[in-house]
Amino acid sequence: MTSAKPALLQLIPLSLPEAARRLSTHFDVIEGWNTEDREHAIKTRSQDVSVLVTSAMTATPATLIDHFPALKAICSFGVGYDSIDVRHAQQQGIQVSNTPDVLNDCVADEAMGLMLTTARRLSQAERYVRANLWGSSTGFPLGTKVSHKKLGIVGLGRIGQAIARRAAGFDMDIRYHNRRQRDDTRLTYEPSLKRLAEWADFLVIATVGGDSTRKLIDADIIKALGPTGILINISRGSVIDETALTQALSNGELGGAGLDVYENEPKVPEALKSLDNVVLVPHIGSATIETRRAMGELVLDNVDAYATSGRVLTPIQALA
Repeated sequence: MTSAKPALLQLIPLSLPEAARRLSTHFDVIEGWNTEDREHAIKTRSQDVSVLVTSAMTATPATLIDHFPALKAICSFGVGYDSIDVRHAQQQGIQVSNTPDVLNDCVADEAMGLMLTTARRLSQAERYVRANLWGSSTGFPLGTKVSHKKLGIVGLGRIGQAIARRAAGFDMDIRYHNRRQRDDTRLTYEPSLKRLAEWADFLVIATVGGDSTRKLIDADIIKALGPTGILINISRGSVIDETALTQALSNGELGGAGLDVYENEPKVPEALKSLDNVVLVPHIGSATIETRRAMGELVLDNVDAYATSGRVLTPIQALA
């Protein structure tokens, strides 16, 4: 028997106690993440799915979108959307929402944490203590100062601006590279990414992922940052040429790196794991109790808004 409510396909769990109740208020919920045969669930209900709940890390390609002729809204958990074929969805008249702003602070906090951890060798220092090397004949190497250094930010969006505000507290000299110069900041704009890398002591990647930025940080940019430079990535792994990065860290062409994201998550190159001049964390930029709750609530708010008004609250800007 078909439900009177339109169907909502939930590809990911939302770890909020109110999630099931709120989603089922307006929709017949198909828990695609909680079934052994997701493909069967999709096939049997494909004609009545009007809303899709997915995430920034869940593949939502055109082929999946086209399974649902009645689909009108895609509500995604996360700020990035390179895993979703947004352009194709918008061409079909499907609204796509994400969860911007609510994670800016936590991602910016982590960027600063990675800068400090990498420059001051904090992860290496902890391993040194745990291995009972403190007080032994094995000395611990000096780190690099962060305060008063030169910081280049690649991508001065909401998160990039939040990073800049924090870096100002460390008395850093800040410049940025963007697709275009912003008219709402006094920060110095550097139109050449290579010149920004040559100038900077630290280069933080905070740009969007996807084809437009794939391997934007290539061997030339890494070499320009140089043997004392430190690269921080809290955006997407695809933005950096991971092979070139690994080689530069190994042969001394780059001073260090702090990475939250990788090309083929959750796989991290073994060569990176063996290096002391790189800090590796498992894509945890937004991974705090407070922020993950806020992200989940915004997904639910987007679903509610679509159900009651026909418009999501935080639509992704139309892609050309």
